[in-house]
Amino acid sequence: MNDEPIEDLRYLKLLSKRYPSIQKASAEIINLSAILELPKGTEHFVSDIHGEYEAFSHVLRNGSGSIKRRIEEVFQYTLGEQEKKNLATLIYYPDKKLPIILKDVDNPKEWYRKTLFQMIKLCRVYSSKYTRSKVRKALPKDFDYIIEELLHEQESTKNRQQYYSSIISTIIETDRAGAFIKALAYLIQRLTISRLHVIGDVYDRGPGAHVIMDELMDYHAVDFQWGNHDIVWMGAAAGSEACIANVIRVSLRYANMETVENGYAISMLPLVSLAVDVYGDDPCDIFRPKEVEDEFTEQEQLMMARMQKAISVMQFKLEGQIIKRRPQFQMKDRLLLDKINHENGTITIKGKTYPMKDTNFPTIDPDDPYKLSPEEESVMERLSLSFKNSERLQKHVRFLFAKGSMYLVKNNNLLYHGCIPMKPNGVLKHFTFGKDGYGPKDFMDRLDRLSRQGYFANDDLKKKQYGMDTMWYLWTGSQSPLFGKDKMATFERYFIADEATHMENMNPYYDYRTDVGVASQILQEFGVDPEKGHILNGHVPVKVKKGESPVKAKGKLLVIDGGFAKAYQDKTGIAGYTLIYNSWGLLLAAHQPFQSTEMAIEEEIDIHSQTRILEQRMNRIRIADTDTGDEIRSEIEDLKALLKAYRSGAIKEA
Repeated sequence: MNDEPIEDLRYLKLLSKRYPSIQKASAEIINLSAILELPKGTEHFVSDIHGEYEAFSHVLRNGSGSIKRRIEEVFQYTLGEQEKKNLATLIYYPDKKLPIILKDVDNPKEWYRKTLFQMIKLCRVYSSKYTRSKVRKALPKDFDYIIEELLHEQESTKNRQQYYSSIISTIIETDRAGAFIKALAYLIQRLTISRLHVIGDVYDRGPGAHVIMDELMDYHAVDFQWGNHDIVWMGAAAGSEACIANVIRVSLRYANMETVENGYAISMLPLVSLAVDVYGDDPCDIFRPKEVEDEFTEQEQLMMARMQKAISVMQFKLEGQIIKRRPQFQMKDRLLLDKINHENGTITIKGKTYPMKDTNFPTIDPDDPYKLSPEEESVMERLSLSFKNSERLQKHVRFLFAKGSMYLVKNNNLLYHGCIPMKPNGVLKHFTFGKDGYGPKDFMDRLDRLSRQGYFANDDLKKKQYGMDTMWYLWTGSQSPLFGKDKMATFERYFIADEATHMENMNPYYDYRTDVGVASQILQEFGVDPEKGHILNGHVPVKVKKGESPVKAKGKLLVIDGGFAKAYQDKTGIAGYTLIYNSWGLLLAAHQPFQSTEMAIEEEIDIHSQTRILEQRMNRIRIADTDTGDEIRSEIEDLKALLKAYRSGAIKEA
């Protein structure tokens, strides 16, 4: 031990502060070795939530049907179908469901007693997968001691029956049964899922992205793989004017200003003033918001159209500025404002001239088309300040940076939102920056670092600007792993009638991701064993109604975007896929559209989900078989080295 390198000895001395004796180090080795034999925790994978708060919250509460399946297993022969529904709904929504149930109960004390027994039984099943220490940390503080006693009491043991029964009776007699049931319900929800993985796109389309982010910040264990709709909001929060313009334009296009205005308290008054002053006489027909129902008056829709036109023109100018200062983005083909012939109302793209559907551009200077007018500059400056000063938005975006990344490798699964850029022949694309070459993994690592730089590098404005421009590129760039198309044809869809110009070609990845060999190459690139690993992907909704399957490359690649957002459900035919990876294998859940929280509570109409077993193990997966197991084994080796140091005299016990 005396010959051990000084670096190792220094580390062991630091470790000895935590385990200051042979006894404590030995006890921890025993504890960690036992943990390795526990079943792996259940992982829950979701993607492309797109602001649909109610449906997402329900899926989160029911663990994609995990709780319902467990109730069926535990109470298969002791509860009727209606009783099982009641219990499930009570666990999902204890605060709202409990008073509804009690209205129709003749003997509340007896109902409390029966329900408490049922929920404690469920808690015992879930807690058996965890150490007592981990369960203890999850317990609600008001009832931690009592719940711990009940979880580890065996009421069937003759000399403990009275003790157990007395606890339940006292909870009821002291009028704490309702609060206790709520505490148990939330504990069951928490113990059902060990970790939640969000594979991109919390934002846009639906009205509740900010509410979803609040809920995720309170979740016990979560990670993100950023989506293109997330990164544009992250860029906006950093202060990227091009990202801000895109965020506002998309919100106006779908008449969804809830997150911007009410969620993040960002005032649209500067944009309203500009829209009235500059486009007050413009009908803005092509900018009418999409998917508008009866909640908006004609005047409100007209105002949103004018605001959308104002911010769209600003967006095209700001994007042009980025393209000009970043030639490495290779996006010169997206410089379109200088291709407009203002005299005859046409635009020439790739040698072909098209008539334009709208030719009223009072703020565009033909001699300098990408320069903001003084009025536009003033508006953008005020909007930028609002985004940067929104406390709630900044809190959410910091959380996305802290818990998120471009991709994640976890337990032989590779998670990413969009694609791995490929050449037309299916070869993984490599990139060169300066003298350095980047494979797909290195490229994504670089983009991850630059995005963080765009948000955090406030002491170096040059680096910050490059980072913010990179976040915009990730939203719309032709080689962006988050976007996955050759262009975002926003300008063409607005201004050119010829639909051939609207075409956005998907990256070749989407043609080749069904190929087992290509999936294996991708897994190898990211250090995952192709024989054991899976790719978990979102971004492009699976068109189930057209016969498309979410399972690709013979099960090596799984797409779990089935259309959470209502806007996609006509195309997909379902309302989202989610994935469960428990200690027995992989289960894919396909969800039907969610009616409403009220109907789920009052009428017990759960999301109808079809669960498909993708992989089932004969032997249960243990923590020893996971990444956590690798970390624990490493800790055990360190502790064994510490024991050796104690016993050799290299380090003294405290």
